[in-house]
Amino acid sequence: MTQLNTPYPSTAYLTGFLRSRGVTAFQEDLALALVLRLLSPEGLKAMAERVQALPEKKRSPAVQSFAAQQERYLATIAPAIAFLQGRDSTLAHRIAGRHFLPEGPRFATLDVYVDDDGGDPLGWAFGALGLHDKAKHLATLYLNDLADVLRDAVDERFEFVRYAESLAGSQPTFDPLADALAAPATLVDDLLVQLTHDAIERHQPTVVLLSVPFPGCVYAAFRIAQAIKARHPHIATVLGGGFVNTELRELADVRVFDFFDYVTLDAGERPLIALLEHLQGQRGRQRLVRTFVRNDGQDGDGAVQYVNMMEADVA
Repeated sequence: MTQLNTPYPSTAYLTGFLRSRGVTAFQEDLALALVLRLLSPEGLKAMAERVQALPEKKRSPAVQSFAAQQERYLATIAPAIAFLQGRDSTLAHRIAGRHFLPEGPRFATLDVYVDDDGGDPLGWAFGALGLHDKAKHLATLYLNDLADVLRDAVDERFEFVRYAESLAGSQPTFDPLADALAAPATLVDDLLVQLTHDAIERHQPTVVLLSVPFPGCVYAAFRIAQAIKARHPHIATVLGGGFVNTELRELADVRVFDFFDYVTLDAGERPLIALLEHLQGQRGRQRLVRTFVRNDGQDGDGAVQYVNMMEADVA
């Protein structure tokens, strides 16, 4: 999961690069697709089922607020998303008036602002011309309330930009991530797996590249690869990105290769060219560039092997 209000550039860049080399390539943002699926009327109905199954004593303030205002959330989620995506700016007045969106615990932060003259307590922040920005701020608080419900009632690891980050950040072993991937799937997991299968059916790839820039992206990337390997073991899966470049330079745990066939380091163009040529039978595996593999085969011992045929990077 990365920032949802701006595209992460690496996947778009690599897609364009591969196309410039004559490779048929498609880009998918499953992080955005997952959040949009969760933050939809159907997604909120699925959340509501989990909330109903939760004992009253275990319901956090966010969950209690959601349960009490469930119908309002169901009625407003699609318009709120349309507004935040820029598809319906006319809602700014209604949202800014604070009578359209249901308000949960996140809105309590607004109570500290008081206008002594009885005016808009947020006027100092947005001014007379900041109606649209004020509405976006309120709509963001609304989504943060829903994210809290997801975390408290559906998946305790959920956050918009740091999903299951603790499983990857500063972990000395692969064990916590392996345990999480072996655990029963949550609603979030199930939706991510379904989105993965939909994307595979849509594009019919032979190779899937997953870019992991931050620790909060790692768990989802492994879930995606797990789903691909379970149904399409012939598809080659490749892991790269900023997190890999900084945290996996000394990769030694062979279990990573139960999910990914290749792990590449640093600038992706040259390793990808070499890898695609290898998969097409145009170069041997020992001529890969900045790539970790599992040393299987007749003479292999199953250990992790780093292969780096020295070649100039793409200018």
